[in-house]
Amino acid sequence: MLGRSLSYVAFTMFQLLEGLRFSFPRTMRRVAASYPELVALHDRIATRPKIAAYLKSPRRIPFNDRGIFRHYPELEAG
Repeated sequence: MLGRSLSYVAFTMFQLLEGLRFSFPRTMRRVAASYPELVALHDRIATRPKIAAYLKSPRRIPFNDRGIFRHYPELEAG
């Protein structure tokens, strides 16, 4: 996750944060400040030109209720 080039580990952490933010939005807003470097890594990856273009494109499959990352309101911490 360290270094200038995009690694599988860094991209995996990006995807993990994206999914957790979708699944548990309130919880992730509350705990994000506890992981500033991980959030910064996510934000840096999201601004990479090709990734940013993909994230805005219709090719990106949105999160839904069938994948591992689905919204679990019953599991959200108050």
